[in-house]
Amino acid sequence: MSFYGQSRAPEAIRELYDDLSEVWSAQTCAPRMRDRWSRENRTAGQCSVTAFLVQDELGGDVYGTPLGDGNYHCFNVIDGAVYDLTCEQFGGADLDYALDRLQSRAEHFAKSEKYERYLLLKERLAAYRSSKRIK
Repeated sequence: MSFYGQSRAPEAIRELYDDLSEVWSAQTCAPRMRDRWSRENRTAGQCSVTAFLVQDELGGDVYGTPLGDGNYHCFNVIDGAVYDLTCEQFGGADLDYALDRLQSRAEHFAKSEKYERYLLLKERLAAYRSSKRIK
C-alpha cells in the first residue's frame, strides 16, 4: 500500500499511515461506500475521518477535491506539502490537489455518523498503538 506524497513524507506521516492501515475497517468507512470496502481496498470511504485525524496528530489543513457525485475527497496539506493517505481507493486515478477548497471540520462533523466514525477510528488507532507498545 502507498499514498500520495509518500516518497517525501516524514517518518511520522509514514508511521501514521502504517498504523491506520491496521485499523481502517468497514465500520469506519462511509456508509455509502461500504460495498466497496475490503481488506484489499481498505482506504475506501475513509478520507474525511482520516484527514481530520491526521490533522489532529500532525497539524496542517484539510482540503477537498470534488468528485463527480457532489462529494469531496479529503486530503492533508502539512508544511506546504500534499499528502493523501486514502488515494488508493481511486486505483491510481489523477486527483486534483488544488488548494482552493479548504474543508471545515464543523461542516463534516455536523453529520453525526461521520463524527462517530471519526471517534471510532481515533479509538481504534489508540488501542492499536497501545498494543504495539506492549509487545
